[in-house]
Amino acid sequence: MSSPYSSTLVHRERGSETSSGAFFMIATILLGFAVGIGAIFSVLMWSDAHNARDQAAHTANVSAGTQHSMPGMDMSTMSTSAASSTGALTSYAGAAPENADALAAAHQPYPADLPAAPPGPVADVNLALTDITIQVAPGVRYAAWAWAGGAPGPVIHVRQGQLVKITLTNKGAIPHSVDFHAARIAPDKAFGDVLPGKSVSYTFRATDPGVFMYHCGTKPVLMHIANGMYGAIVVEPKPGMLPKADKNYVLVGSEWYLDSDGLQKPAQFSQDKAHARMPDWMTFNGYAGQYVKHPLTAKPGELVRFWVVDAGPSIDMDFHIVGTLLDTAYPFADMNPAHALNNVQTVPVPAGGGAVFDVKIDEPGLYPFVSHSFTAVDQGQVGLLNVGNVEGTMSH
Repeated sequence: MSSPYSSTLVHRERGSETSSGAFFMIATILLGFAVGIGAIFSVLMWSDAHNARDQAAHTANVSAGTQHSMPGMDMSTMSTSAASSTGALTSYAGAAPENADALAAAHQPYPADLPAAPPGPVADVNLALTDITIQVAPGVRYAAWAWAGGAPGPVIHVRQGQLVKITLTNKGAIPHSVDFHAARIAPDKAFGDVLPGKSVSYTFRATDPGVFMYHCGTKPVLMHIANGMYGAIVVEPKPGMLPKADKNYVLVGSEWYLDSDGLQKPAQFSQDKAHARMPDWMTFNGYAGQYVKHPLTAKPGELVRFWVVDAGPSIDMDFHIVGTLLDTAYPFADMNPAHALNNVQTVPVPAGGGAVFDVKIDEPGLYPFVSHSFTAVDQGQVGLLNVGNVEGTMSH
């Protein structure tokens, strides 16, 4: 016989089971609603993503279709998708024909000797920009935007305080300009674009001594410099500021970014490689290793002055002469003797900057001058200073 207590317990248990069943039924219904709503949101998000992808692809195709090819540039190297911008880049470093050695020996080297400064109060400088096929290494041709004589442009030598009158004539197919790092002048007034077939003139006072870069400043500047539109201007300090040099040499460092090896047809500019800072060749005065086959010269005990510019467009130079120290260095082309460095081994020259180096070597021999970033040496930024007219050659 059950007690009142046991009857109450059974009633409570049955009531509990009924409440639990109702709870689980409601939870199941709510869960079903949640799954359904989640599925609807997933479909909507997929649809938005699909439409966005299609729109992006359409925009990329339209952009690619509206690009215009320009002389000296292969637009196929321009990135129009993530795949082309992140894909492997091909290096043509070291490409050479079988007769490369003979071609190097026959090459007429760029004249590194500092030319004389013009007399009188005004230095008239005439520059002509043009599209021209050049060689950047033995047998390696490149479709450059450069100067009438190739790349780099002519060395300009003026005296501190002289008025410099620049006349630029554009003989190329697209607009160009010329920007002088030695000038203190409003660039919007002097460095404007010059249309094909047109000329422009402006003047500036060469108030600051040193060695400076000049280059085309038309957008995209990276492309115009990399295609050969650069050079050096030496502003000689006033008499008595520096010791007299027996030899003066001008070196302009630069990088070349090629879309092919340049052996069968002229190579053109690769923007992808330029953005990756992956040059195929690096040079002094526009041609790989030209001063190895055709060394610069000096007599024992002579003071040799190197006026060095790094045209870049992107990679710094670390100037060094093997077998000696830089007796006096004027970093950043600061010609104040109180700021000079003495007896240093290697001095950086930044892209777009310059420096001046004095060396005096007593022992005859072959002394390589390099950028001590040795990838640059392997890619051609190396030359020899032959002291004492010794026989033979070497590479470093």
